[in-house]
Amino acid sequence: MSRERDSASGADAWLRVLVAIAFGLASAALWWPAEARAAIGARVKEIASVQGVRSNPLQGVGLVIGLDGTGDQTTQTPFTVQSLTAMLQQMGITLPAGVQVQSKNIAAVMVTAQLPPFAQPGQAIDVTVASIGNAKSLRGGTLVATPLKGADGQVYALAQGSLIVGGAGAAAGGSKVQINHLSAGRIPEGATVERSVPTPLHHGETLDLGLSSDDFATAHAVARSINEAKGDGTAAAINGRLVRVRVPALPHARVAFLAEIENLPVELQRRAARVVLNARTGSIVLNEAVTLGACAVAHGNLAVTISSTPLVSQPGPFAGGRTAVTEKADIAITQQGGSLVQMPEGARLADVVKALNALGATPQDLLAILQAIKAAGALNAEIEVI
Repeated sequence: MSRERDSASGADAWLRVLVAIAFGLASAALWWPAEARAAIGARVKEIASVQGVRSNPLQGVGLVIGLDGTGDQTTQTPFTVQSLTAMLQQMGITLPAGVQVQSKNIAAVMVTAQLPPFAQPGQAIDVTVASIGNAKSLRGGTLVATPLKGADGQVYALAQGSLIVGGAGAAAGGSKVQINHLSAGRIPEGATVERSVPTPLHHGETLDLGLSSDDFATAHAVARSINEAKGDGTAAAINGRLVRVRVPALPHARVAFLAEIENLPVELQRRAARVVLNARTGSIVLNEAVTLGACAVAHGNLAVTISSTPLVSQPGPFAGGRTAVTEKADIAITQQGGSLVQMPEGARLADVVKALNALGATPQDLLAILQAIKAAGALNAEIEVI
């Protein structure tokens, strides 16, 4: 019995110790600073990039061959015949004068690609091919060697290969069935880089970091984070979108330096209040900083209904008249009353939108209401219409 009492007392002691530890951790979670408990908001690489280190668009005009009768109608697309003639002449084949090429197995296409930064000659990049004529489908076609040029007119890549078209279609007897898009395709690793684009990475004593958005607080936070890690004077915020950083002289040291500062944490400040309205789709997007002043909102709907009924006037027998068809139009206007909603000062816009939705306001109604609140000076945010 004594052994059982001793084991029971030992278990109780361990239980009291565990409870004390749990209570201590819970208490620490209450008094521990919120900044320490919060997760890192962002890193430098997620809100900034090195100026001048970017991709470059490439484009070229080429021909897709080997189509199963779904190519361009050459009588309506003369540039397809001109491209074919020029390609054959480069291969030593000259068409007789007056010969009209009527081939439905070729299509003129626009070839586009993105040349990534630091791409070197010999590397492969993906290309996108899209028809510029009246080809019905590019499925099963092969792109002939096409030079891709940059904005300066220089050739930076050469594209060629078989297309991958993510679609299918069939037509017969005037009926047509199509799945996805057939006049565009893609060639994975279909272009070979022929020339590299120089970047400012290894030039000068400083590099500029461009922020993704114009914000002075964010630029100051990025410069402060870099200076705390690499020493005072390493970085300076030039404006709300540019941070200038002093970098080492050696190329390999410069790469290692940028790799380190890209992963530095940045304490972000609250963004400026903004409401984005899409008038085409009725979409409304707002951030957490949007607030309202004291205001009252009322909005009613006006519906106009027009119905047309055809009327036929038939003349009597042997009257010599003709049947006349007229229309009778009925127009009705219905106006629904709008309730007056009072909003207290400092209310969050999310609560306002929720209240207006409860009254039956549609997204199109909210577009008009928010613009009216802004015009009244009660919306503490910038409205951007896209």
